[in-house]
Amino acid sequence: MAINWFKYAAPSSFYGLIGKMIPWFAWSSGILFIIGLYIGFFVAPTDVQQGEAYRIMFIHVPTSILSMFVYLVMAGYAAMGLIFNTRLSSMMASALAPTGALLAFLSLWTGALWGKPMWGAWWVWDARLTSELVLLFLYLGFIALQAAIDDPRRADRASALLAIVGSVNVPIIYFSVKWWNTLHQGSTVKFSGTSMHVAMQQAMYTMLLACWLYVIAVSLIRVRSIILERERNTQWVTDLPEVTK
Repeated sequence: MAINWFKYAAPSSFYGLIGKMIPWFAWSSGILFIIGLYIGFFVAPTDVQQGEAYRIMFIHVPTSILSMFVYLVMAGYAAMGLIFNTRLSSMMASALAPTGALLAFLSLWTGALWGKPMWGAWWVWDARLTSELVLLFLYLGFIALQAAIDDPRRADRASALLAIVGSVNVPIIYFSVKWWNTLHQGSTVKFSGTSMHVAMQQAMYTMLLACWLYVIAVSLIRVRSIILERERNTQWVTDLPEVTK
């Protein structure tokens, strides 16, 4: 039997669907976090050059990758909301922004923890570090702009323009180590031709998947709250059991 997926573009239908999906993503993320951290901190061997300090990479690399990817997804949703005037797309962009900001912050902080023993400094004005910092400011700017405008539709349009323009920064982050002479090392996660120990690869990919499932779970939880807030005057929200109690 064919499923009419277009009906889930309506906030009322999407609200019920994601309520069933959230526990699966949340539990899967938690289990994978435990597995990934265990492999990364207790099974993976000590790196010959970096010693034990390299293990912060099992947190740093996934958060760095997803901080960029989530921004592109957020900008994509924001653009869809701006172009097609779809309410749910704008809500999804709003829901992704705080999680993306958290990932960018963790990327910078764990990078500093790694950089101190490797470079002898917590922070250097390296091209990749600086562009990642700009990414964090873009996330915060998106959140602040939405909070500063009372009308949600106007706020969505203004923040969408910022998100679309700011997406130019993502390829700058990714290619910065190739375009400029930087201290930052090249790509760690490669799907072929990598020299990483198999346990290191397992930990890295497990943590990457765990972080991605976490992003989905938290964003869906947040978008449910945004839907309730923006649709609070509609009949379907009034009829919800959790609202009528």
